Amino acid sequence: MPSNNSVPTGLALLKVGDKSKVLGLTIGSHAVEPGLYVPRADAQKAPQLHFDVPDPNGTYLVMGLDIDAPFPSCTVLGPILHWIQPGLKSEKGSGPPGLKAVGSSVVSYIGPGPPPGSAPHRYCFFLYEQPAGFDAAAHEGVIVGNWARMRFSLDDWERKTQLGPILAANYFTSN
Repeated sequence: MPSNNSVPTGLALLKVGDKSKVLGLTIGSHAVEPGLYVPRADAQKAPQLHFDVPDPNGTYLVMGLDIDAPFPSCTVLGPILHWIQPGLKSEKGSGPPGLKAVGSSVVSYIGPGPPPGSAPHRYCFFLYEQPAGFDAAAHEGVIVGNWARMRFSLDDWERKTQLGPILAANYFTSN
């Protein structure tokens, strides 16, 4: 099994009741509060991200994982990597501060796809400060196809890319 101690650590940020640790997600017309159910059809495009980042001039990275594959009661294929988007920059507007991607994703977003009959899966998103010198191009095309996304080790990715602690998290459920 892949090492994923960071998943419960990231989700624990949501349990402390500190709203400053909740990554704002808007997916389709849904403003996601942790655990919100979002129909599969509404979640096929990457979410918009909102977060009051600690350094408005910094660069950030988001990871998206399905932690319940193939079934919440049997997670032998999980987690499944759904997204790696580096190059996020703070964007001030009339609402909460948004994060806009500058550059392409390392791993493109894929929407929910639990097998028929599955209970809803948790689709988790973790925000990190992007390390100085992070070379997105060096990681593009390394993880391609569904098999390479399965049994993804978030802990190994964090070590490999020298990510620091998770700044914020959120998740929605879908099937």
